[in-house]
Amino acid sequence: MFKATKRNKYIIYDELRVPTDSQCIVQIIKPRGSQLYEVINPAGEQYLVSMPNRYRKMIWVKRGDYVLTDPIKEGDKVKGEIVKRLTERDIKSYRTQKCWPSEFDKDPEKSERLTMENDTRDDDDRDLFVNTNRGRWQETDDSENDSTSSDTD
Repeated sequence: MFKATKRNKYIIYDELRVPTDSQCIVQIIKPRGSQLYEVINPAGEQYLVSMPNRYRKMIWVKRGDYVLTDPIKEGDKVKGEIVKRLTERDIKSYRTQKCWPSEFDKDPEKSERLTMENDTRDDDDRDLFVNTNRGRWQETDDSENDSTSSDTD
């Protein structure tokens, strides 16, 4: 059982393939419950997609995330199934391969600059969660404070 779980994680996060003709890149608008998500495609069409059972405890998506979906032919309300959650690295790669929908770019000039940049860092931490409940500590130079207090004595 452990090997299967480990293998699924590698399948989800490590494989980067160009989407097929039937697959679609969509943006999550809001969760609807029961592992259903309302999404919008590049054409502006809104519909529901489902999270498959095998990914339900491995992948978490939130509003504004981009996912790769497969269409469901027999679905009336639910028209797709999530195949992969796209990370910043995936999005950058799709932009360089020219398969990223231009409708999802907020600033097209910025996306062109991102594709031109050569980012060789492997430890990209931009997609990690930042805890806003912790205050940021500012370091002060104690030696300056000590010297000013000794001058006044």
